[in-house]
Amino acid sequence: MAETAAGSSKSFAEKQRERMARMKELHTKRNEARASNHQEVVAEDERKKLPANWEARQRQAEWLIADVKARTEAQEKGLDYSRVKMLSVSAAEADRVDKLQAKKRNADPGFSDYEAQTARQYNRLVKAMPTRDLAKYEEQKQKYGDAFYGGPNVILQGLHKDTPGAIDNMVKDLEGQIAKRKKFSRRRTHNDDADIDYINEKNARFNKKLERFYGEHTAEIKQNLERGTAI
Repeated sequence: MAETAAGSSKSFAEKQRERMARMKELHTKRNEARASNHQEVVAEDERKKLPANWEARQRQAEWLIADVKARTEAQEKGLDYSRVKMLSVSAAEADRVDKLQAKKRNADPGFSDYEAQTARQYNRLVKAMPTRDLAKYEEQKQKYGDAFYGGPNVILQGLHKDTPGAIDNMVKDLEGQIAKRKKFSRRRTHNDDADIDYINEKNARFNKKLERFYGEHTAEIKQNLERGTAI
């Protein structure tokens, strides 16, 4: 009976130790999870405080560092960096970059609407503005006083006088706009001087399709018929 009691008490003690060890392990995991969650919350709060384009700026900075490093290595080896760089660019990526560069070279896609036209003209005029003269700015600020900033009760008529150079620039810009406007004309749907080889609009569209696909092959026959030398 004594041995049975000792065995049962020992078994209970072992179970108690195992239970306490399991409890301690759970406490440890809970503390680790709590610390990890706290770190994630702090990191997320720091990310929210960063600018909206922070990740894009970081990627751009990393790309610039890698590009400078690769360029330096190519120069040390005596290689042309542009050729080395193109070896790692796919055809699709090269085509995309070429299209973007072509779009930048021809930034004016033509007339789309009056709002876009006004914005392009505004940007063009801003780029053409001369460098700001801070000394003249401060001089005008002291000269005009409160009228320098304008307002609902300020009369600006007669306070400012345009310089001859500013007037010449305005005239030059207007003349350039007139000259550019003369180069463009409205696309006309009908040409009065063209030969009439159709009986209605549907037939005219059909003849245009024939000319587009077979015009170069039938040009000589048409000329012979017009001259009367066709066989």
